[in-house]
This record gives sequence, structure tokens and C-alpha cells, in this order.
Amino acid sequence: MGELNDKVKAGHRKTWALGDYPALAADVIPELGRVLVQASGVKSGDRVLDVAAGSGNAAINAALTGADVVASDLTPELLEAGRKEAARRGATLEWREADAEALPFGDGEFDVVLSCVGIMFAPHHQTAADESLRVCRPGGTIGLLNWTPEGFIGQMFAAMRPYAPPPPPGAQPPPLWGSPDHVQSLLSDRVTDVTTERRMLQVDAFAKPEDFRDYFKAYYGPTIATYRHIAEDPEKVLALDQALTTLAQDHVQSTSPFTLNWEYLLLTAHRAPN
Repeated sequence: MGELNDKVKAGHRKTWALGDYPALAADVIPELGRVLVQASGVKSGDRVLDVAAGSGNAAINAALTGADVVASDLTPELLEAGRKEAARRGATLEWREADAEALPFGDGEFDVVLSCVGIMFAPHHQTAADESLRVCRPGGTIGLLNWTPEGFIGQMFAAMRPYAPPPPPGAQPPPLWGSPDHVQSLLSDRVTDVTTERRMLQVDAFAKPEDFRDYFKAYYGPTIATYRHIAEDPEKVLALDQALTTLAQDHVQSTSPFTLNWEYLLLTAHRAPN
């Protein structure tokens, strides 16, 4: 089992090192980190952990409040990009290679534990949720922002699923983290003061549906990995091209400028007293 898990983690690192996720985070979803930090009430002096931080969309914003922040992620390339962005923005924080399912931190070490479209990609949801709760102090804040199953990115993963490599044994679909019932079942009675809100991110980074498709084919690791899996089958490539183009057409909010609606779930809660 340990060897299989190591192989899964190695594949995860490889996938997220493909393309240029830091550029995508900066170009397409930069505001999400600020939204999560604000909703979670991060303030100067807080000890904050960003789980599956990627290149630090939330972590850097948390650090700019004066909080003491650790950005953790499984993929070293993303952390290195985050270090450079933090330096550019004048943010000071710690960058730590770490698995969301086995966090190398002590029990109750953090006042606030965040994840911005990151923890959702850990394959074993309950394990990742348990770890985030473990390292949050009693009374501390859990703040999660994840794509919904029904929204644009959730539907993108559904469109890619028939063409993607099979998931590892026991893995759960990432967009389930955008389902309030699912996340609350993961956290159970170990949290109080739970608030959930579905929100829309308006994305105007693309001029037409095909631009979205081509951008994700070049920049987004999971999409790149899916196309590589079917590269020897031109009919499947064309079918996935059409599926992604149709997806964008179906989620158009405006055509002038071309704007897409991407739904996400914002959840905040407090860890219950021991």
C-alpha cells in the first residue's frame, strides 16, 4: 500500500508540474485567494497554514495581512514559483513541501487553516480533511474555497473524465469538495459555526471558447495530462476539443467582453473545542 501511495503522489507532483499553473492562477483566478483570506478573518499575528497552496494564491495574501504563514504543497515547482511571486509582492512566509494527507505539523499548531482550490485534489478526502482539522487549534478557523460539481470547472472535469487516465484506487472526484453536504460530512461535528456560500467568479481572460480550451491545454496540468493520455487517438482528441469548447459556450455570461461564470463554494467554520 505504501508503494502504491508513493506512486500516486509522484504522479500528482508530475501532473501539477506540467504547463504553468502559477501563470493560470495569476491570469485567471487571482482574486480567489483574497476572497478566502478575507472570509476567514486572517489578521496580523495569526499562525496560518495554506494546504495545497500551489504558488500561494491565498498564502501570499494572508502573509500581506501580517500573519505568520506557511504555504504547503506537494509540488516543488509550484512552491518555487510562489517564492518568486512573494518576493515580487513583498510578502514574507515559509514554503514547505508537504502532502495534504500527511501534514508535517503538530496538533493544533495553526490559528487558521486555509485551502483555495487545492485540497480538493488530494485523492482521499476524509484523510485530507482529518489532517487539516488536526493541525488547527480548537476554536481556530477552517477556510475552504473549492469548485462545485455543477459549476464550470466541475463540469470540465466531468467532460475530461472519459478521456483521462483512470484515477488511483480509492480516489474521490475533486469537485465533491464544492458540495456543502460532502464537506460538512467530512468535517462532521468537529466544527461549529459553519457557513457556506455558492459564489460566481466572472472570468474574462479569454476572447472566445476556443481560447479557453487552448489555454487550458497549454497551462493546466490535469488537462495536459488528459490530452497526453489520448495523444495517439486523433478522434478522441477532436472529441475532447469539442467537449471543452461546448462547455465554454454553455457557461457564457457575456459576449462583450467574452465572460464565463465559474461557480465555487466558500466555506468557513471553527474547530470545535476538544
